[in-house]
Amino acid sequence: MAIEVRPLAAAIGAEITGVDLSRPVDDATLEQVEEAWRRYLVLLFRNQPLTHEQHIAFSARFGPLDDHSAIPKFRDPEYHNILPVTNQEFNGRKQPVGRQWHSDLSTTTRPARGSLLRCEVIPPVGGDTMFTNMYLAYETLSDAMKKIVDGLDAIHDMTVARHSRGRDPADLAEVRKRNPPVAHPMVRVHPETGRKALYVSEMTTTGIVGLTDEEAQPILEFLYRHCVQPEFTYRHKWQVHDLLAWDNRCTMHLALSDYDINVPRKLYRTTLLGEPSGYIVGAQAAAA
Repeated sequence: MAIEVRPLAAAIGAEITGVDLSRPVDDATLEQVEEAWRRYLVLLFRNQPLTHEQHIAFSARFGPLDDHSAIPKFRDPEYHNILPVTNQEFNGRKQPVGRQWHSDLSTTTRPARGSLLRCEVIPPVGGDTMFTNMYLAYETLSDAMKKIVDGLDAIHDMTVARHSRGRDPADLAEVRKRNPPVAHPMVRVHPETGRKALYVSEMTTTGIVGLTDEEAQPILEFLYRHCVQPEFTYRHKWQVHDLLAWDNRCTMHLALSDYDINVPRKLYRTTLLGEPSGYIVGAQAAAA
C-alpha cells in the first residue's frame, strides 16, 4: 500500500500515513518515505506506540546509528542508540536541553545525519518543537552575502550552549577535552540533493575561522535572525506516540520553553550517524 503524504507547512514538514512502524517496513515503502524525507525535510508519523527495540529497528533502516558516545552521560544505559530527551532527572541531572536553535551533534566531526524523536509524555500545555528550512535560509541570502559565507568555516563548541551555563568549570573542561571545538563549512552541500544549506546555530556556533570575534559576531547574529524567519518554519504540537524524523544537514530545531518545567516531558531520540565533516580547532588540534 502506498503511503499518503500531507504537507504540514509551506516551507517544511509533512505527515506520513499508511505505515505501521511497529512492523518491519518493506523496501518499497521505505523508498517512498525516503523520497518524502528528501522533499519535506521533516516527517511526522502519528499514533506509533513503539518500544525502544522497534524505534531502533525502524531508524536503522536509514543507515548506521550513532551510539551517542560523544554524550555518554545522557544516553540510555542499556540502549546506547537511544537518547532520552526529558526535563526529569536523568543520570543525576535535571536540566532541559535544546532550548536554542541547533542541529544535532554539530559539535562533533561526524555531525548527525538525521534524528528520529518519539514522544511518550508531553505537558498538557506547551512543550512544542520548532523546525526551520536551512536550504531556504541560504537561498534567500543576497548574492553578495552568499559569496561571503560560501568560503567560511564556523566554529562549534559544545560548552557554550545555554544549558551548560552554571555548570561546574571542571565538568565543562572535561566535556571540552572529550569534545573539543570543531569547525564546519558555514554552507554545506547536501550529499543526496546537491542543494546548499546554511550550517550555523545560535546554540553552538562561537566564531568563524580566520575572523576576529568583532568581525565574526555581526555576521553570525544576522544569520541567526535570518535563518528562523516565520516563512521558513514549522511548529509542531506534540501528541503522545508521535514520531518525528528530521534531516540535520538542512534543518535546525528548537525545543520551546513554553511549558511548566515541573510538568514531565519525556521523549526518546535515535540519531543517524552522519558523514565525516569538519576538523578540530584550537589547542586540542595543535596537540593532535
